Amino acid sequence: MRVLLVDDHPLFRQALAATVRQIAPEHSVEHYDTLGEARAALGAGEDALVLLDLKLPDSHGISGLLGLKAQAPAATVAIVSASDDHETVQTAQACGASGFISKAASVEELAAAIETLLAGAEWFTETGPDHGREPLTAAQARIVEGVHRGLMNKQIAFEMGISEATVKYHLTGIFRKMGVQTRAQLLTLARD
Repeated sequence: MRVLLVDDHPLFRQALAATVRQIAPEHSVEHYDTLGEARAALGAGEDALVLLDLKLPDSHGISGLLGLKAQAPAATVAIVSASDDHETVQTAQACGASGFISKAASVEELAAAIETLLAGAEWFTETGPDHGREPLTAAQARIVEGVHRGLMNKQIAFEMGISEATVKYHLTGIFRKMGVQTRAQLLTLARD
């Protein structure tokens, strides 16, 4: 299995790589500074573990996760971020992340998280009471990604091969799940 480390901080990437190599030396470890580089290297049906920072030069917030999951749905994507508040963790989980690792995690916690993710299980940082945000469906995640790219409902419908009314229906469910009332609030949430 390939492990892609997508973070613009070289020292943190080196620490992640050392941890992965210690746990699973048989896996190849690749380093990427930007989301674009990682997306170019990742195949659509590829079984890979991606450890993704939320704040990259070419992506900010959950939008990077949504784009990556839309491109490579078979990949296991875990967020590794200093923004580890409850809301961010719940949003990442609802948007398809398989895990969330705080950059403030101890070496032991980091190792446990990576080992768990490599075994195919989920890992989420404990951040307080679980208010459990319902996960987005694959179609809803694609629609959020389209909204983030600035597409109108008609354009999203065309890309997905569905009706504009179906996009609107999905947006209603997305707004409910994400706790927002407008596209602007959804964009703000995706960028945080």
